[in-house]
Amino acid sequence: MDGEITGSVDTGLVVLIGATHRDTKAEAQKLARKTAHLRIFEDEAGKMNLSALDVGAGILVVSQFTLYADCKRGRRPSFTEAAPPEVAEPLIEHFVGALREAGVARVETGVFRAYMLVEIHNDGPVTIILDTDEL
Repeated sequence: MDGEITGSVDTGLVVLIGATHRDTKAEAQKLARKTAHLRIFEDEAGKMNLSALDVGAGILVVSQFTLYADCKRGRRPSFTEAAPPEVAEPLIEHFVGALREAGVARVETGVFRAYMLVEIHNDGPVTIILDTDEL
């Protein structure tokens, strides 16, 4: 942000996280546990069988209200489903804290409500959507 690196991880995950006005701390907690224990890293046989905790991976958490963009009508996305900042920020902070409590080796963040240039080097074709409505 503003030419300064505010968070980074080497081996690990980039979590783009959005909050809606219906989300709760309990859901943030559940999502953090699921993220930390999700078996998506390869074992010695090349199978996705290890979690971030198993491999000592870091997690970079980037708040992203635009994940709630509704493009059903017209050409301009609506963001009415995204939680307002005073609701979203504490939920995302709770998610970050829950990752740390779960034992994730390194948890880094961007800056809430800031314009950020996020650089991601995707090591493999894996992108996963976790939605608390479906957990």
